[in-house]
Amino acid sequence: MVLAAPIAAPARIDGSISRNGNQIVKNFSAAKKLLPNLSKDWGKTLYCRCEYSGKRVDWASCGYEPQNDRKRAARIEWEHVVPAEAFGHSFPEWREGSDACKTKKKKYKGRRCAEKNPAFNLMEADLYNLFPEVGEVNAARSNFSMAEVGGLGSFAGTSFGACKARVYQGKFEPMPFAKGTVARTYMYMEFAYPGHGIISEKNRKLFEAWDRQYPVEPWECERYRKILTVQKNENPILRDRCKGV
Repeated sequence: MVLAAPIAAPARIDGSISRNGNQIVKNFSAAKKLLPNLSKDWGKTLYCRCEYSGKRVDWASCGYEPQNDRKRAARIEWEHVVPAEAFGHSFPEWREGSDACKTKKKKYKGRRCAEKNPAFNLMEADLYNLFPEVGEVNAARSNFSMAEVGGLGSFAGTSFGACKARVYQGKFEPMPFAKGTVARTYMYMEFAYPGHGIISEKNRKLFEAWDRQYPVEPWECERYRKILTVQKNENPILRDRCKGV
């Protein structure tokens, strides 16, 4: 039996490494090498449930219709459900740069500088937060926060065929079957990396509602168990919900 990690006090936003989060997968590049094997049995994208093989998306499997970028729409990318930028701003390297982030001509900041901080790299590489997605949808989602946008908007005024995930005024609404998984991913990241502003008070109620409305499915639990064997840290959000699933 794997015991849940105790709930830690909020992490200091100074580069401290969370004892509840990923401490095994060192960076995003390493994560991308592990993810294909961890996700292949389900073999579907998160937001559209398109089937894929290797890096190629099967549009017909989900009724997907590319809009602006057929090349990117044809390939799988690894989506951070909690965007790197959302927690990246909690690191001074992202906001201000650092002495380690200099070229001969200038000092830089942002993601490139944050990736010099091991704590940021561990968060960015957390396998529980990474899912396969159609590249074009990954691009359209960008770093937008999750919301219920209803009938107000869509990707660039249209949808991707049968994929009805929607963007409107800097907000993103996944299709209903993905909402529970999205909520539980945010809840895990908030638990694993407290003090990094993962969930706003406004979205806390939204994610609690999505978690109730869309309970875990067997594929989500199987994926959780596989990640646990690789990354080693417990995900108590899924542990509790996957009992008997």
